[in-house]
Amino acid sequence: MSWREKLHEIIYEADTPAGKWFDVILIIVIILSLILVMLDSVSSIHMAYLEFFLIAEWVITILFSIEYVLRIVCTNKPFKYIFSFYGIVDLLSTLPLYLSLIIVGNSPLLTLRALRLLRVFRILKITKYIGAGNRLAVAIRSSLPKIFVFLYSVIIVSFIVGTLMYLVEGPEHGFTSIPRSIYWTIVTLTTVGFGDIHPVTPVGQFIATLVMILGYGIIAVPTGIVGAEYATSGTTKHNNTQSCFNCGEDRHPDRAKVCHQCGYSLNKDR
Repeated sequence: MSWREKLHEIIYEADTPAGKWFDVILIIVIILSLILVMLDSVSSIHMAYLEFFLIAEWVITILFSIEYVLRIVCTNKPFKYIFSFYGIVDLLSTLPLYLSLIIVGNSPLLTLRALRLLRVFRILKITKYIGAGNRLAVAIRSSLPKIFVFLYSVIIVSFIVGTLMYLVEGPEHGFTSIPRSIYWTIVTLTTVGFGDIHPVTPVGQFIATLVMILGYGIIAVPTGIVGAEYATSGTTKHNNTQSCFNCGEDRHPDRAKVCHQCGYSLNKDR
C-alpha cells in the first residue's frame, strides 16, 4: 500500500484501530468547537476570555483545514469529495475565520458575528462518523418521495380548510385573508396552537376540532415512513465502512474484496 492508500484507509474508513481513533478525535474536536461557539455567544464570557476564544478557534480551524487538505490529497477522485455534501460541510467548517481576515466593511463586528454562525455547520461533520447516523440519512433519502406526497396532501388540506375558515369566520374574527387563514390551519394542524387567531362561530369551532384531531394523525405519518425505511436499511448489505481508494465508492457489502463499481482491490494487505 502506498502512503496515500494508508492515509485514505485512516481518514475515510473506521474498520482499523487508526481509523477509529481518527474518528473519535475528530468528534471530540467538533464537540469542543461547538461548546466554544455557544460560550462565545455569551457577552460576559466573550469579553472575559476573548483572547482564549481567538486562539482556540485558530487551533481548531487549522486542524480542520489540515483534515480537509488531507481528504483531498489521499483520494483519486478529489472533486467527488469537494462537491459532495460532507465536502461542502468540511469547507464551511474552515472558512469563517479565514473570511474574517478578508471581508471588511462598515460593520466589521456584525460581519464577524455572521461568519461565526457558519461554525455551527461543524455539527453536521459528526454524522459521517456514526454508523447509525448514516443509516438514518439513507432512510430519510429513501423516504423523500413518500414524504413529499404526504406534504403535498397537507398543503392541499391547508388550502381548502384555510379558504373555508376565511368564508366562515371572516375578517371580523381575525381571518382577514386566505393566507392568514392558511397560516391558522397549519398552526392548528401541527398542534402548535399559538392562539393569536381562533374561531368564534360554532361552525368554525367545529372545523377547528376536526383539524386538531386530524393533526394528531398526521404527526404519526412521517414518523412511520422514516421508521419503516430505517428498519429496512438495517438489513441492507451496504453496512460497513470500506471506501474505495480508486473511485471513492463507500457502499460495499461485508467481506467485499474488490470495489463493485471499479473493481479496485479493497484488501488491506495488497
